[in-house]
Amino acid sequence: MSKKTMGIHHITAIVGHPQENVDFYAGVLGLRLVKKTVNFDDPGTYHLYFGNEGGKPGTIITFFPWADAYQGKIGDGQVGVTSYVVPTGAMGFWEKRLEKFTIPFTKMERFGEQYLEFDDPHGLHLEIVEREQGEGNTWQFGDVTPDVAIKGFGGATLLSKQPEKTAELLEKIMGLEQIGKEGDFIRFRSISDIGNIIDLKLTTIGSGRMGVGTVHHIAWRAQDDQDQLDWKKYIEGYGYGVTPVQDRNYFNAIYFREHGEILFEIATDPPGFAHDESNETMGKNLMLPNQYEPHREQIEQVVLPFEVRELD
Repeated sequence: MSKKTMGIHHITAIVGHPQENVDFYAGVLGLRLVKKTVNFDDPGTYHLYFGNEGGKPGTIITFFPWADAYQGKIGDGQVGVTSYVVPTGAMGFWEKRLEKFTIPFTKMERFGEQYLEFDDPHGLHLEIVEREQGEGNTWQFGDVTPDVAIKGFGGATLLSKQPEKTAELLEKIMGLEQIGKEGDFIRFRSISDIGNIIDLKLTTIGSGRMGVGTVHHIAWRAQDDQDQLDWKKYIEGYGYGVTPVQDRNYFNAIYFREHGEILFEIATDPPGFAHDESNETMGKNLMLPNQYEPHREQIEQVVLPFEVRELD
């Protein structure tokens, strides 16, 4: 048996104050807050999800905001850079938008593509790239209109403690295709048209430290529950320790740490984010899983208030 993942399902990171997080990803980048819930393992902390209008897999970045947590260090064993893809011709808009909000950026080229590189307020490394592929995002927020809006993930850059082992996993087990090598990077591509490009750095830079401004894990797509169980059995067959299935309400999840020490998740595409509130109202209310609903009043007193606001 061989399998091929569609690509990235979501990326989850640790950040600081939730208002700063929401102002940047909604107010500046124009993404939709599609779900406001709590960390199922730490219900005193939000779990915030941003993506395209429908919150589709391949567009979702999620955050655990801890206002007073210690700063992390980006390094080996982590996602080093999260890449966003925008429509062809939109780069000029994004240059001006970053300048408008006094966000420093640099321009660089990799594998023949032009990138804008910048950091979010809490230190996460981000980049924007133009590509034709990928469904457009119909969400409009502030001055970010559908013709320039972020479609979702372009991909990610992985920093591994054992790059050769991570490369083998990506190609031989996860089913990505190696499509190029340039300088210090190997490029892989999945079969989807979004969240599909992974650049793996071939040299180590020193261990990362989990904390604010770092990615906690990267999640890959499974078509449904059965496909996920097939993935679990398949990956375990290569000697990896995989967790039992975890119910995350909006998807089911399994986790394993690959040999380069990056935490991988495989998440199901269904049921998605509109099953406990309508597509029109997604992200407006604090949604709790059944086990925490009896504690709603206590949770609402603990989590920090914030609002989604237009900054233009």
